[in-house]
Amino acid sequence: MAGRFAPRPTRPAALPGVPRPRRAAVPGKVRTWVPDGPLDLGLVLGPLRRGPGDPTFRALPDGSVWRASLTPLGPGTLRVAARGGEVRGEAWGPGAEWLLEWLPRLLGADDDPSAFVPRHRLLAVTAHRRPGLRLGRTGLVLESLIPSILEQKVTTVEAYQAWRTLVRKFGEPAPGPVPGSVSGGMWVMPSARTWALIPSWEWHRAGVDDKRASTVLRAVRVAARMEEAAAMDPVAARARLEVVPGVGPWTSTEVVQRSHGAADEVTVGDLHLPGIVGFALAGDRGADDAEMLRLLEPYAGQRHRAARLVLISGRGPERRGPRMTRGDIGRL
Repeated sequence: MAGRFAPRPTRPAALPGVPRPRRAAVPGKVRTWVPDGPLDLGLVLGPLRRGPGDPTFRALPDGSVWRASLTPLGPGTLRVAARGGEVRGEAWGPGAEWLLEWLPRLLGADDDPSAFVPRHRLLAVTAHRRPGLRLGRTGLVLESLIPSILEQKVTTVEAYQAWRTLVRKFGEPAPGPVPGSVSGGMWVMPSARTWALIPSWEWHRAGVDDKRASTVLRAVRVAARMEEAAAMDPVAARARLEVVPGVGPWTSTEVVQRSHGAADEVTVGDLHLPGIVGFALAGDRGADDAEMLRLLEPYAGQRHRAARLVLISGRGPERRGPRMTRGDIGRL
């Protein structure tokens, strides 16, 4: 079993039932940035959210978005708000400067929406109605790799619950005056070392089977090599990630879409995406990966953007069968 012989983390933050002190609120560092076109924070940052209870992400009614990240300089919290064509970022913690330096790229400064030429009416209409779609890049690999591994072969509800449980139990409170919530505020995900020290029974209690837990452990043991992939082109980055046993094309693509803002990396091996794309572009709800890729071939270089436009268009096949049965290995 994964982590069977690993010692329990000794720091108080990893022990259930032990109160974890939060850092005192201090003024954050601020940066403003003016994008060169429309920007929709929800569309750009939404893919980084792992379910409505994600402890590393908050979207507030005032339109601001909060993220807690483990940066190369340490934990940091970023608040982003857009007003009158200007974006204001405020950050706290040791990773504040890194988060603010990366802010434009996080919001799609490296992306070129004009490179996309719609060849289907649905895509043309959606692109016109949602001009604020940008493909942002986080520059961080593990924060997308670990939850993507947790999402392998299970329902999203199970994966989101596992991520929430493990981050809140083994992570640390996010720095700064983070928004409170019924789920207990915001948290920074654990460091690579802490992930490696999580005992097997804690994975089990979080509903994570041995296969996924073992894949996470293999990835965090070469965390530095994984993070190096952020500086590679998406194809080379995916090859680097797939060196880890248990990380295949589906997982590596899900990562580089977020870490690199990869406009052409379309997810294959997904249970639902081929049918959604096939139905939207050709009325074929039974499309497989090969058919999906054929339909997206005219958008070579921008296939991920085309798939995103399909997803936000709201056009998809009606559900015919029951939802995938949810498991709960934590009760076994």
